[in-house]
Amino acid sequence: MGQKVNPVGFRLGVNRTWDSIWFAKKSEYGKYLIEDYKIRSFIKDNIKNAGVSEVVIERSSKKCTVSIHTSRPGFVIGKKGSDIEKIKKKISKITKDEVSVNIKEIKKPELNAYLVAENIAQQLEKRVAYRRAMKRAMQGTMRLGAKGIKVCVSGRLAGNDIARSEWLREG
Repeated sequence: MGQKVNPVGFRLGVNRTWDSIWFAKKSEYGKYLIEDYKIRSFIKDNIKNAGVSEVVIERSSKKCTVSIHTSRPGFVIGKKGSDIEKIKKKISKITKDEVSVNIKEIKKPELNAYLVAENIAQQLEKRVAYRRAMKRAMQGTMRLGAKGIKVCVSGRLAGNDIARSEWLREG
């Protein structure tokens, strides 16, 4: 059996940090873990098409700070901050702690791997040719100064009954 290393664990402390920043006693650890999962799934389900790439949750004593990294902050904020208040209320129902929500803008969404993959997936759902979607995403990423990119799509490509995978790389 292959001994593959989890890519997140492999990069922690080198070029990536934890997505949840808190410390808990043994008795509270499971509760916090489940709350974090519920908060992330709520945000992913309810804030669609806003380019949410990452949700960072920080906890201190009786305070929970949720940072939402998005490419379209205006879409998440809403008119005069009304949507943030709705999000805050829903999250405060999930957790008992005091909640504050921060929205951080991603300046170059073409350089974020999660957002590039989301973009390609949306194009495939709209039945755009998969090679064209892959090449367009690669060109946009390389134009903005990425050192390299590798894209792989798999499944029933171009309506074929046989599942296969195609990949391209550059840089």
